Amino acid sequence: MIHIGLLLFPGVQQLDIVGPHDTLTGLPGVQTHMVWKTLDAVRASTGLGLVPDTTFATCPPLDVLIVPGGVGISALLTDADVLAWLRAVAHAPAIKYVTSVCTGSLVLATAGLLDGRRATSHWRFRDILAEAGAIPTKGRIVTDRDGAYVVMSGGGVTAGIDFALALAAELVGEDEAMRKQLYLEYAPAPPFEAGEPESAPRRIVDAVMNATEANVRDRTEGVRAGNVAEARV
Repeated sequence: MIHIGLLLFPGVQQLDIVGPHDTLTGLPGVQTHMVWKTLDAVRASTGLGLVPDTTFATCPPLDVLIVPGGVGISALLTDADVLAWLRAVAHAPAIKYVTSVCTGSLVLATAGLLDGRRATSHWRFRDILAEAGAIPTKGRIVTDRDGAYVVMSGGGVTAGIDFALALAAELVGEDEAMRKQLYLEYAPAPPFEAGEPESAPRRIVDAVMNATEANVRDRTEGVRAGNVAEARV
């Protein structure tokens, strides 16, 4: 059995975790786990209630670790318990993949798990990865196999489904991954060419950059503070 753990936390971007969870759950020989400190329900970034099914203390050994993003990562960046658990999972004998969606890579990097490794994130926050020793790399999915575990990271939010299908192909084969893609009818055809800053109109890019400026500062400061705290451990 392949055990996949998805870190659930207050303020998670719900699509970051629900997209991969829906994609990976039900694959042959795969068991997914929603992991948090307690079994209490948490609220996602838009208020949706999500319920963990295991805790840091009771989670079985994981083959795959997935860390999603969301506004709640600001608290995780300096949460010693979360960072210690991530390191314990990544350094355990069973682990094969240490992965993320969106800004979840910032948490992995702050935990010291992406040092010298290529990784991506949401386009607005990707460059912050360098603050914690990772190599910011543009891509919908970025895979780095040069280390004790494979690092696979997905870009912002919706990239989590692409990421999960790529991960599924590695875990159970391309045919199973394609069957899941067809079952989900995952054939993106957005009405606008505005999903990346390179293709979106300049006025839209400027508006999003202005709206997220405070978030960029907050997460940059959070990564730096987390690095300082971890250096004292």
